[in-house]
Amino acid sequence: MVDASVIISFYNKIDYLKLVLAGFEIQTYKNFEIIIADDGSEEKVVKEIESIASDYPFRIKHIWQEDKGFRKNKILNQAILASESDYLIFIDGDCVPHSHFVEGHIEYKSSGVALTGRRVNLSQRITNLLTPQKIKDGFLEKNFHLLIGDGLFGKSFDVEKGLYFESKYLRKLFNRKSRGLLGCNFSLHKKDILDINGFDERYEAPSIGEDSDIQFRLELNGVNVKSLNHIAVQYHLYHKLQKRPQKNLDLFEEVKNSKLAFTKYGLIKS
Repeated sequence: MVDASVIISFYNKIDYLKLVLAGFEIQTYKNFEIIIADDGSEEKVVKEIESIASDYPFRIKHIWQEDKGFRKNKILNQAILASESDYLIFIDGDCVPHSHFVEGHIEYKSSGVALTGRRVNLSQRITNLLTPQKIKDGFLEKNFHLLIGDGLFGKSFDVEKGLYFESKYLRKLFNRKSRGLLGCNFSLHKKDILDINGFDERYEAPSIGEDSDIQFRLELNGVNVKSLNHIAVQYHLYHKLQKRPQKNLDLFEEVKNSKLAFTKYGLIKS
């Protein structure tokens, strides 16, 4: 029995996925499985995932659905059903985990609590420097000065969120404030997300549905969100920022007005 199921949301960017998987190869905490929640990648990408899956020291499950537009929440629900652990960690396929990422989530896990970390947003220049071997060699953690320089004079941002603290005092000091749940970096007991019927599959565009909506409904159901700032660190690989579509904002307003934690459009359709 694994202690955690790490669910990676993914679509087509196999080179980025290899960087993410390299990050999981060097985790200090190793008793986890990987579930790739694939929102309709093309056939050649699927075949490549199948061909490399056995190359890693952890078990990889590949859950795929047909490409019918953005349906991230639907495939995340399928990944939840495929998970073997009672503890789930969510990450995106363009976010490389710090070597203590899984350890941080496991160390602070608690029933009735959702944990959320933060991420550094890497520039295209830094992203282009990365290879799976560099990730396994600890390039990002050993060369934090490069990120600082790129944050000051380049295009990386939120670089300070890449600082990892071992000190219990500093961890407590920097996590006094509550922070919003980050869809690419959060964890919780499976029971807590089952109790709200998983992700709302009506969100068919990026943002809100995989984080703000989940946080709102979890909190309605008595689950507290706690920050793992400087504990569960990840590095977001460069891509152009996506806008929050109005239809997602409108749907979220509807959800908030309903004040219902349990969605009718999730794991179980009613």
